[in-house]
Amino acid sequence: MDSFQFFHGYQFGFGLHYIDFNNIHRPRTPKFSAHLYYNIMKDNGFSLPDDEKMLYGEFKKDFIWSSATASYQIEGAWRQGGKGLSIWDKFTHTPGNILQHDTGDIACNSYNKMEDDIAALKKVKVSHYRFSVSWPRILPDGTTEYINQAGLNYYKKLLDSLIAANIQPQVTLYHWDLPQALQDVGGWENETIIERFRDYADILFENLGPKVQLWITFNEPFIIAILGHVQGTHAPGFSDRPDTLPYIVSHNIIKAHAEAWHVYNDKYRASQNGMVSITVNADWAEPRNPYKQEDYDAARSVVEFYLGWYAHPIFNGDYSPLMKRSVLEQSLAGGLTKSRLPEFTPEEIKRINGTYDYFGLNHYCSVLAFPVDFGEIQHFEADRGVVLLRDRTWLESGSHWLTMTPFGLRRLLKFIKHEFGNPPIIITENGVSENGPVDLNDVHRKYFYEKYINQVLKAYLLDDVNVIGYTAWSLLDNLEWAVGYTERFGLFYVNRSDPDLSRTPKASVSFYSSIISCNGFPDPASGTHECWNSTSTPTPTLTPKPEEPINNVNFLGMKLSAKDAETGLNATFALLIIALTGAISLFIGFFLVKKSSKKSKKTENVELDKRS
Repeated sequence: MDSFQFFHGYQFGFGLHYIDFNNIHRPRTPKFSAHLYYNIMKDNGFSLPDDEKMLYGEFKKDFIWSSATASYQIEGAWRQGGKGLSIWDKFTHTPGNILQHDTGDIACNSYNKMEDDIAALKKVKVSHYRFSVSWPRILPDGTTEYINQAGLNYYKKLLDSLIAANIQPQVTLYHWDLPQALQDVGGWENETIIERFRDYADILFENLGPKVQLWITFNEPFIIAILGHVQGTHAPGFSDRPDTLPYIVSHNIIKAHAEAWHVYNDKYRASQNGMVSITVNADWAEPRNPYKQEDYDAARSVVEFYLGWYAHPIFNGDYSPLMKRSVLEQSLAGGLTKSRLPEFTPEEIKRINGTYDYFGLNHYCSVLAFPVDFGEIQHFEADRGVVLLRDRTWLESGSHWLTMTPFGLRRLLKFIKHEFGNPPIIITENGVSENGPVDLNDVHRKYFYEKYINQVLKAYLLDDVNVIGYTAWSLLDNLEWAVGYTERFGLFYVNRSDPDLSRTPKASVSFYSSIISCNGFPDPASGTHECWNSTSTPTPTLTPKPEEPINNVNFLGMKLSAKDAETGLNATFALLIIALTGAISLFIGFFLVKKSSKKSKKTENVELDKRS
């Protein structure tokens, strides 16, 4: 227990139990470490938690197995085939926005390499392929004034090629590449975009709908709102109004989604019999301290402001009470008279509620949450009132924000089941990245897929979650938005030094295709299985990022050769010695002056005493 620590008194607590020394009764409260140590003793060591044990079994028949891409990230051909400019064309061509000045001008050149992409999909053995349509490739200025037939023909050819390969398409209407012409008149902040999006959806449903059974209206509206209109790290790059702009943008996106759904429902459902929904993204959040209720509340706030922001109006009607209360309280604290969160009219609530045929979910990782009071600040982050952390024991990836936390996916799926009435769920993105030197033996990705998909199986078999599909992000190494081509999520390596941009399968391709062939995980105790043709997956090291070559080291944030780094270190050390010598000289000089001053003062006082 906490106790008297000699010279330090009661300043440091070494105990398994906290003692309140301000209380005369000295109450003992067990810390988290006490519970942890108790479990270690109980298990006589470290046993594998039930949450991490493998479950063997199969998914439902006709389970959707897919991989995904997005138009701007892979198509290239940015000025080919009558395509108009998108906000990402402008954003990537603005210096300083994208790492290493990368753009999507060529990307994976999928516009001209369709056959190669189809061959890659066949090798993975997916039943479905999720891709997005480029709005400015269909409507160059964003309106129906001119419909680009060459763009429609490209996507019709892609659909025909997929169906011929026995692969069903999942089509996303909007994966962030808004026509620049619409951004010039306000983009998602301008309410007229709701009508523009409805008309765009109508054209796609009419021309492509007979060959498509699964539609997604928007991909990750949270990212559109926050990275594009709060942080400014994504197109269109706004960060000047973090108090209101994300709410206005999201309000219009939700209404635009509803209008697209109604167009399909009213005009095309009877003949095409497809499904339309939206894809939302969310981290799962755990309390930083599992013994504090306020940390549980903070974790709930994270999920509500991520997933619930869009799912509540669409699945339950209106924004969640927690979100409405949080934004209102922070608005009032800042001296405003009403909430900065827009309100839906009763007619809009009725129009939006129920505009889904399934639940589209993108998920990558989990976070730890605890509350913080931002004072009177008017900002999205202050409205959420939470600080996010990551546990140091979680395995890292090639992206600083992505740590491997398989348990979070199952918990998020159960949350959706209980919060939104157990709708059919399609996991529309899930994957992991690497950076640095290329290694086609991507052990960490095999580990990621095994653990995450197994959590999906647990949700399906043990928790009765109505999950009907899983999508691996991504098929190809592609443009990862603001970080360019430095982070690679692909099942296939795209050689960017090869003018042909050749695709090479990584080890994870065989592994994922085995899971697909088996429709789950066969029990190895029951013998060999014809569907399983991959070796077992070892647990990757704590930091699976590839090491830098021995002659290429990090020095003060720069990549330098060992010799250059040594020269820099010597120069820095020399400068440090010079600075330190100068500081010592100044100190000695100051000390001598001070001593002389004191001596003069003392002499002066003595003389005054003598005179007196």
